[in-house]
Amino acid sequence: MGMVDISEKKEVLRTARARGTIVLRSETVDVIKRGDIKKGDVFETAKIAGMLAVKNTPNIIPHCHTIPIEGVSFNFHLQGNRIYVECEVRAHYKTGVEMEALTGVSVALLTIWDMVKYLEKDENGQYPMTQIKDIEVVEKIKGE
Repeated sequence: MGMVDISEKKEVLRTARARGTIVLRSETVDVIKRGDIKKGDVFETAKIAGMLAVKNTPNIIPHCHTIPIEGVSFNFHLQGNRIYVECEVRAHYKTGVEMEALTGVSVALLTIWDMVKYLEKDENGQYPMTQIKDIEVVEKIKGE
């Protein structure tokens, strides 16, 4: 067993979008909106971490091919006590980029958690409200 052989496949534009959600305390979301998080800009940091994760996916997931990533974008949407994160990845290659999009959105969500964890902990150091949920591939496109 080993890496799937894609040598006979044609290079075409591949696009994948993945999304996920983080549930936080309402008070934490208010602090994010005010831009008062101690570690800095939550969304800019999550975007940078997510982009690094996309580019490093083959170093994290053993059977992923090294793909020449041509574009990565992130969208963040706040609604109530939830932050919705979407990651889109584009590349001309022989195999899809859905694992890269999933890795990007996952790391962006983890980065958000890391940046706000001091606000999320209860008196026992636990996270009774904080959840990462609903990570999924929203769309996968194979162009010509």
